[in-house]
Amino acid sequence: MITALDYNEIEHIGRYLEEVPFDVSRRTLYSPFELYEGFNPEQNETKEKCYDSIVYQHYLANGKHATSAQEALARSLHDQSIMVALDHFMAEHNPKLNVGIMGGHSLLRTDETYRQIVLLSKQLTELGFLMLSGGGPGAMEATHLGAWLAGRSEEEVDDALRMLSVAPSFKDELWMASAFRVLNKYPQTKYVSLGIPTWLYGHEPSSVFASHIAKLFENSIREDGLLTIAYGGIVYTPGSAGTMQEIFQDANQNHYISCEISSPMVFMNKQFWTEEMPIYPLFQKLMAAGKYKNLLLSIYDNTDDIIAELVRFRDAEANSK
Repeated sequence: MITALDYNEIEHIGRYLEEVPFDVSRRTLYSPFELYEGFNPEQNETKEKCYDSIVYQHYLANGKHATSAQEALARSLHDQSIMVALDHFMAEHNPKLNVGIMGGHSLLRTDETYRQIVLLSKQLTELGFLMLSGGGPGAMEATHLGAWLAGRSEEEVDDALRMLSVAPSFKDELWMASAFRVLNKYPQTKYVSLGIPTWLYGHEPSSVFASHIAKLFENSIREDGLLTIAYGGIVYTPGSAGTMQEIFQDANQNHYISCEISSPMVFMNKQFWTEEMPIYPLFQKLMAAGKYKNLLLSIYDNTDDIIAELVRFRDAEANSK
């Protein structure tokens, strides 16, 4: 039997859910314009007053690990609603065309690798692939910038990169403002990409160029979900601890064929992945010893080779049905 106290507790929780600065029952994914609602690129100080910043400050104030049952419930309901919206979004796309790009969040916009990722993502988007990333800065931002600029000339890409070069790092004051200036100069509605960031890393701004953003509180849900839906393969660009974690999570899924398919694991930059971070020869050794099975490994420097690898897999999957 429910007591009066129980009803009071329920009423208190209901009020709490109404007062948090985020919608616990969203029906759609975020757009960059929703996530950064309240930000004016001409008044950089307004970034502290935008929706994303307000939610992040609430998140920090209530503990990265929620300090109350009401807050934990609010975050869980929000993330569940985002996952439902993500399911609806993915139902509109061929999962075999989902390709993720992973890499370092600290990659500068002025780095040649950043440009290489932009052009790779641009070409893959033009070929019909849906580009995915963790939705943050660095290599992740380059992924979504490439998708955003799909259909445009290489000269326009270089112009966008020049506009962004005023703030090479996400730590630079004009990082977000310069991105919105590119959005305004090169608007588009034809191509989409999906970013899946988290407020756990809220000090790293989410990419402005992802047309659809599934921002979550729980990083574990975000990481596993991103790797799971990248049926068309994942391109690993140079990164550090986070990228290493994603590589081994992906290898585990492919080894056990957890998602009923083993997808390509494509490593970009031979020198980095064989010498600086010698993960590729390690996987080759473990595959030869039978410690790993079902891994579709490849390594390239040239983006044309990466595209060809992903297209071969796409075509092979299409012909197998």
